[in-house]
Amino acid sequence: MIESALFNAGVPYRVYGGLRFFERAEIKHALAYLRLLENPNDDTSFLRVVNFPARGIGARSIELLQDAARAGGRSLAQSVGAVSGKAGANFVAFGQLVKGMRAATVGKTLREIIDHLLKATRLLEFYRTDKEGQDRLENLAELANAAESFVTQEGFGKSALALPMDEQATGLNPDAETGEIQSPLAAFLSHASLEAGDNQAQAGSDAVQLMTVHSAKGLEFDAVFITGVEEGLFPHDNALASADGVEEERRLMYVAITRARKRLYLSFSQTRRLHGQTRYKVKSRFLGELPDAALKWISPRHRAASPAWGNEFGADKDWRNSQSGRSGLARTEPPAPPMMVSAATQQATSGFRSGQTVFHAKFGEGVIGQLEGRDDAAQALVHFGRHGSKWLLLKLAKLTLVD
Repeated sequence: MIESALFNAGVPYRVYGGLRFFERAEIKHALAYLRLLENPNDDTSFLRVVNFPARGIGARSIELLQDAARAGGRSLAQSVGAVSGKAGANFVAFGQLVKGMRAATVGKTLREIIDHLLKATRLLEFYRTDKEGQDRLENLAELANAAESFVTQEGFGKSALALPMDEQATGLNPDAETGEIQSPLAAFLSHASLEAGDNQAQAGSDAVQLMTVHSAKGLEFDAVFITGVEEGLFPHDNALASADGVEEERRLMYVAITRARKRLYLSFSQTRRLHGQTRYKVKSRFLGELPDAALKWISPRHRAASPAWGNEFGADKDWRNSQSGRSGLARTEPPAPPMMVSAATQQATSGFRSGQTVFHAKFGEGVIGQLEGRDDAAQALVHFGRHGSKWLLLKLAKLTLVD
């Protein structure tokens, strides 16, 4: 979430000694499955996950499938029937998996789609047995949080249905250049592609440095921010089972604090979202071990009462108001989808009709499958083959008829 906030604010940053969130392997795998839900003919995503987790599909079988796709001028997903034997059956089974997930997630929000996908693809099952599995599972849980935060910030609304426009017409966010109307799923995938791009600050440039406490050993900075100073995070849940574990976490806290030359900021959350549920958090015991004279509380020290926090926190109206502002409670809900109109009205208002072959400057030739709306709100569902089915706002799309 810190990476996303920095990216959206245009603040340059570098991840020191590690990968950015959307560059991590487990996140790339999950996003590849999401892209196949949005467009089953995405060859790059198909290749990334067709054998992950392993399905008995080898490199030679993939080469045969690629040869068949090139010969037929079709996508890999459209060519799975061209490979025979056990590998061919495994390709078909993979295609059925994607098709089944698309059917099962109709009418679901983006978070619900991700939760379903992680189970149906066995990604969660796979990473539970991986030696670095716990961190990867936490990252996948954070992906669902990031998606939910994105659709809220972009004005779709947390409860917006997220499948591609050929499944449910939301009528939101037309692209000014292409006229494409993006679903929440497509918009989030575009956002993820931007964040994963090569736009990280260069080494030695003036930028925020993001790192773990272990990576910070031996380094010093004028200002240091330590986030997540909560029970269960710092100290971590895994360390709470023994005194030695807590003591090691205490030493790490000392390392983190002494990285700051001039200013040190400590922060903790009162609530966190995990697996779609709100979890109430308790500030770290390490905060209570710091001398009061050395601390200056930027937000009020005593917080609004909550059963999860006991009686430690008192009511504070100003703090409540400031938190409401920061949590972005003012949300814009999506407008109602456009009304269906008759074929005669479609022809009169848009100049197109279903079944016509059209050309788009970016997506190439396609066939109109459906028309909706009228005047400036007229939209068309066009099937573009390899680019998939896309809803286009006709006043922006600049479609031309193909004779």
